[in-house]
Amino acid sequence: MAGKSGTGKGATATIGKRQYETLAAFRYELRRYLRHSEEMTRRHGITPLQYQLLLHVKGFPGREYASVTELAERLQAKHHGVVGLVTRSEAAGLVERRVSEADRRLVHVYLTAKGEQKLARLADLHRRELLQLQGRFFVPDAEALK
Repeated sequence: MAGKSGTGKGATATIGKRQYETLAAFRYELRRYLRHSEEMTRRHGITPLQYQLLLHVKGFPGREYASVTELAERLQAKHHGVVGLVTRSEAAGLVERRVSEADRRLVHVYLTAKGEQKLARLADLHRRELLQLQGRFFVPDAEALK
């Protein structure tokens, strides 16, 4: 059934010019923020992925470490790719691996003092940039997409 259904599997909704403009504006502002983030992290001597790794380790709910599997989920990346990222970040002195005391098969990733300092500075800059985006960057609500 064609039309504005949109409720079942395979249903298609008619999207009008206003919805395209709303979605495009959202993607534009999101990409601008991400590009700014990428440039900012590089200026501070780390890659955008290293910044995200540090952020997800520090920001993991309820504790100060995360496993590689948890980080792979948070980064939406393959496990082996995150292992490589952790290895590079460890070589740069940003993180360290520790074997879990509860389960010796698990390895936890912690920030080093250098990683903590780098993250604190970059997180503050990212927060400031987000505050400047207020009013320009918004998630389209359901009404804007109807």
